[in-house]
Amino acid sequence: MIKVFIIAAETADGFIAKDEHHAAFWTSKEDKVHFVELTKRAGVVVMGSTTFKTLPRAMKDRINIVYSRKEKFDGVEMTEDNPIELVRKLEARGFKEVAICGGSSIYTLFLKAGVVDTIYLTIEPVVFGTGISLFNDSVNTQLQLISESKTENGTLFLEYKVLNKLV
Repeated sequence: MIKVFIIAAETADGFIAKDEHHAAFWTSKEDKVHFVELTKRAGVVVMGSTTFKTLPRAMKDRINIVYSRKEKFDGVEMTEDNPIELVRKLEARGFKEVAICGGSSIYTLFLKAGVVDTIYLTIEPVVFGTGISLFNDSVNTQLQLISESKTENGTLFLEYKVLNKLV
């Protein structure tokens, strides 16, 4: 059975970005290492077009899947599939894991579809004051903390199991 995980970093005041153009390079070196390790293990990353546009290019050594109705991007697979359909297709292709990499509308879409098993959340010792939240709509999901670790600089890594997964 394929495992689906959300991977995200947020500020101490709960934001994943300052605005829709803010690249995810604001996180610590340790978070970047953690992100690369988990997403390369999965082999496939899924994100929205707004998130993809903040990257300089497709992520190396991973299949990049971008949700978009209009735009096309080099080096990526485009999709409009609902999360359940996309996960089934990825499982049929032999993937064991899939990393959901943002942004908030894609995180919300996958969590509400009930396909997410795990949430990897990095909390960085930074505040933005305002910005984009992890989810952009109301969600009601119970989580169980599986592991936690902290760096010398105060970056906190949390792993949560999603308890009320629907599928």
